[in-house]
Amino acid sequence: MLITEQQQDALTEFINIAFARTASSLSDLVGERVILEVPKVSIHPLTGLANEFSNFFPGEVATIHQIFTGSVSGDALLLLDYQSAAKLTNLLTANREAQTDNLDITASEVLLEVGNILLNGCLGMFGNLLEMQVSFAVPRLHLEVLYGLLNSLIIGNQGLHYGLVIGTAFRLQDSPVSGYLVIVLGVGSLNCLIRAINTWADMEI
Repeated sequence: MLITEQQQDALTEFINIAFARTASSLSDLVGERVILEVPKVSIHPLTGLANEFSNFFPGEVATIHQIFTGSVSGDALLLLDYQSAAKLTNLLTANREAQTDNLDITASEVLLEVGNILLNGCLGMFGNLLEMQVSFAVPRLHLEVLYGLLNSLIIGNQGLHYGLVIGTAFRLQDSPVSGYLVIVLGVGSLNCLIRAINTWADMEI
C-alpha cells in the first residue's frame, strides 16, 4: 500500500511524539536519560518484510510480540538482533560492570519491560488518535530467526496484511542500539489509521 509523502511525514511526526513520551517513561525506569531517535517510517506488505530486514537481521532476532484488539486490531513487535538486545539490557541494568552477551532471565525481563513500555506507548497514542479503546495481550519474548517469525505472522493472519515499519535507535550513555517496531495491520485497520492521521495532520496545520 502506497502512502503519500505528506502522510508519511505526518505518521513520522505522530510516532515521534509517542516516542518522546516513551523515552520519558524509560528514563524514569532506569534513572538515566534515554533518547529515542527520530523514527523512519515505511509501510510494506507483510509477505515482503523478509527482504526488507534480511541485511539487518542475518541471525537470531529477539522479538517482543504483543497482540492488540479493538476497532483496530493486529500484532505489534519490537525487533532487535541478538547482540543489540544484549547490549540494550546491559545499558539499562544497574550492574553494567557484569556485561554479558547472553539473554538470561534478568535480561529477558528487562527486554519485556522495555517492549511493553514502547509498544503500549505507541499503541496507546494510536488508540487516542482513533478515539477507541485498545486492549493489549501480555507481551511475549521470542528468540528465533527472522524467517520463522515472519512465517508465523503470515500463517496467523488471513488475507492481505501490511507492516507499519518504524526504525529507530535507543540512545543511552551516548551508545546507540538500533531496532525496529513493526505494527501488523489488515487493510481495513490500516485505512482507518491513515484516515485518522490525515485528520490529525490537518488539525496540526
